[in-house]
Amino acid sequence: MTLQYTPLKDHDISIKVLFTGYLCTVGIGYLFALIQILFTHGMADGKFGLSVDDIVYSYYGNRSGTVLEQKLNGSMKNNAPDQERFDIMQWSRDGADADDYKSAGIDKIIEARCVMCHNEKASGIPDFTKFEQLKALTKQDQGATFESLTRVSHIHLFGISFIFMFVGIIFSFAQTPSVLFKCIAIGMPYTFLITDILSWWLTKIHPLFAWLVIFAGMGMGISFIFMWVTSILEMWFYKPVFIDGLAMHYQKFRDYLASEQAKDHFDKTIALIKKGASQIKPAIVFIKEQWLMRGWPLLKQMYNNYDKRSD
Repeated sequence: MTLQYTPLKDHDISIKVLFTGYLCTVGIGYLFALIQILFTHGMADGKFGLSVDDIVYSYYGNRSGTVLEQKLNGSMKNNAPDQERFDIMQWSRDGADADDYKSAGIDKIIEARCVMCHNEKASGIPDFTKFEQLKALTKQDQGATFESLTRVSHIHLFGISFIFMFVGIIFSFAQTPSVLFKCIAIGMPYTFLITDILSWWLTKIHPLFAWLVIFAGMGMGISFIFMWVTSILEMWFYKPVFIDGLAMHYQKFRDYLASEQAKDHFDKTIALIKKGASQIKPAIVFIKEQWLMRGWPLLKQMYNNYDKRSD
């Protein structure tokens, strides 16, 4: 079949450098995004590493305590000594009274440990120079608010879709995957991106959907890695990998699947499966009859003999 595009391996060096620079940059960005998730959502339960509980606490909330307490035991755990964190949590449990805020020295702890980040110049996080914003965090942990989910959702939908658009454009020049595989790989990130955003909202409603967040994230990661690796290998290592290396077996298998011989083998396999399936029902009927005629009476007799010996 005549190609309607220039394969990655045949592009000018300048184009390859452009594509490689972009792929390496977004690849590093993707890696740092995963690290950032480990240090934010991954610390929601107070333990390093992403788990289902982390997802539940981040979106549905840990409703056994306050937001402030969960943060101090989670992602903010390393930002203050144990005693100071305990003092803040104790103040929160006692009702977060404004008078106790100063008399117990909580204001000095907040100023020394928290205000460096939580101030009026920071965007997207509470301003602890304002007591009412700190007070709001002493209520039951309800997870992410609908306002924050709306903000983060539209940012992710716009930003990540652009990343995958350009990665998909570069990958579309790949020669080794079939058209079907390329369509699946290019479409997968968008499907999983929408699923990922939707799963945040569903987890906010019910913690059961936390598994869907992890599944969607894994789907995006797999499709990104597949397109990234394939594009880099085809641009710079086509001959050693796809002609002389292990990947040549994939191309031979792909060509075999498109051949008449494969189609003939497939038809024969389907015919054998149908023939085997047609024998399943008579076999089940035969087994059932033998069980009712011999198996069950024998088992019943053995049980009765054992019961008589016990008496």
